[in-house]
Amino acid sequence: MLNPSPKLILASTSAYRKALLERLNLPFEAIPSNADESAETNENNRELAARLAYAKAQDVWKDHPEAIVIGSDQVADLDGERLRKPGTDERAIAQLQRCSGKTVNFYTAVAILGPGGTRVDHLDITEVSFRHLKLAEIQRYVQVEQPLDCAGAFKAEALGISLFTAINSEDPTALTGLPLIWVSNSLRDLGLPNP
Repeated sequence: MLNPSPKLILASTSAYRKALLERLNLPFEAIPSNADESAETNENNRELAARLAYAKAQDVWKDHPEAIVIGSDQVADLDGERLRKPGTDERAIAQLQRCSGKTVNFYTAVAILGPGGTRVDHLDITEVSFRHLKLAEIQRYVQVEQPLDCAGAFKAEALGISLFTAINSEDPTALTGLPLIWVSNSLRDLGLPNP
């Protein structure tokens, strides 16, 4: 008799990460993490993303140690400044004005914890180069797309793609919040069936 595969849990309620993980056609449950997402003193944006991905996975895994738990976090970095989810049209417009003509690094970290304390980690760096944007087109974009829950104030999987001159990444899904190439390979290594 074959041993059953461990339960798969996404330590997140992000609609973006859930939609990405659904692409692998594996059953999973999404459970929110209660990990503290505050930055630590002198912590750079790469370190913050990696620490929070692990903290989210750990927070859920401690209650489900028999499961495989995926934690992920993304931090957008503009010249060392951390770009947060804007929340309002005004902040989204201001954020896109600061990004105009510049390159923003998106650090997408993933930590997967499995039975027996297995742990694997990954950090994807996506460079997004913005074209020079006029205020009127920024305002129109924000009005049409309402990217208020996205760090960087855009949705690359939709109209936001028109704001860029280039995207450089090893995994196009990382920018949306979960690098599926690495995740699918890691889940296979941990014994889940091939997607």
